Amino acid sequence: MRDLVAGWRRAGRSVGLVPTMGALHAGHLSLVRAAAEENDQVVVSIFVNPLQFGPGEDFERYPRDFDRDRSALDGLGVEAVFAPRVEEMFPAGSTTRIRVGGLDEVLEGAFRPGHFEGVATVVTKLFWAVGPDRAYFGQKDAQQAAVVTRLAAELNTGIEIRVCPIVREPDGVALSSRNAYLSNAERQAATVLSRALRRADEAYRAGQRDSKVLRALLQAELAAEPLARTDYAEVVDPADFLSPGRLAVLAVRIGSTRLIDNHLLGDRFQPLP
Repeated sequence: MRDLVAGWRRAGRSVGLVPTMGALHAGHLSLVRAAAEENDQVVVSIFVNPLQFGPGEDFERYPRDFDRDRSALDGLGVEAVFAPRVEEMFPAGSTTRIRVGGLDEVLEGAFRPGHFEGVATVVTKLFWAVGPDRAYFGQKDAQQAAVVTRLAAELNTGIEIRVCPIVREPDGVALSSRNAYLSNAERQAATVLSRALRRADEAYRAGQRDSKVLRALLQAELAAEPLARTDYAEVVDPADFLSPGRLAVLAVRIGSTRLIDNHLLGDRFQPLP
């Protein structure tokens, strides 16, 4: 990977990186298209990172279909797919980890201890392997994007982090690889996440600015769905995910599947491309 990028650099070409865990869907492909528009060469990484899965989470059953993923990238201007083995990324006995303090301790960080340490560590390794000018992440994982943005800035990587809009199904459900786990009834129940966000958004557009009131609207909508169990529903500042702000963030379990979603209140919902 480094040798390939070194050749591009000698030719004066810019490089965009789209880090993924595979199971590619239209949301991932929107990141790839953005990278192709802004860079001469595009690298997509496919690596299911064991460090960001906690005990009892779905590492073993996470969808893996490399041939399907590679086919999905055909015609999108991807020059290379970087798919290292776990042993290459984390040799036996490796103990070095990267933490982004503060952001990794609230909301997702509190519910999934060690998750963002795993994300920050693998992203740092991908940055070292590829050395891109720009790296592309989805807004659906808003706190992850904030962690990576801070990491890139504070480690002086010189890499520009581009955060691209959420892509949704026509019924509002945010695209996610984990949607494949849902039964038909659970898939219908999953629409409650976007309904809750839209309810808070309507109130915000009507002039409501009290984060406690907006949070109560989120929670009330979620509570009305029998299959939904809420981990958190908050309205926070996207800079720290702790102070009051206008980013509505949700983590909800539908059956055994944990889904996340968010919306910057007052902004337009992104349609399906």
